[in-house]
Amino acid sequence: PMARSYVARELVLLGGHPGWRIRDGKAVVTDNGNWILDVRGLKIVDPVGLESSINQIAGVVTNGLFARRGADVALLAAPGGVRTLKR
Repeated sequence: PMARSYVARELVLLGGHPGWRIRDGKAVVTDNGNWILDVRGLKIVDPVGLESSINQIAGVVTNGLFARRGADVALLAAPGGVRTLKR
């Protein structure tokens, strides 16, 4: 929580528009007490580089790009039900 403003300013420098994740009118907090920032407007030209840059911001625990390791399974909602795609 104490790094939220700093992290948000650094994300703005990367071209993003960060904001607290809000649910039911309250900021979302993880089970470890960390605050979640959602970032809009980032141009992801180099996903691996951007993931590294975000992870190197002091105060960032992790991010949701997952560019260094692709997914093993994808669950797709379709009119006929959920389809599972495996690597």
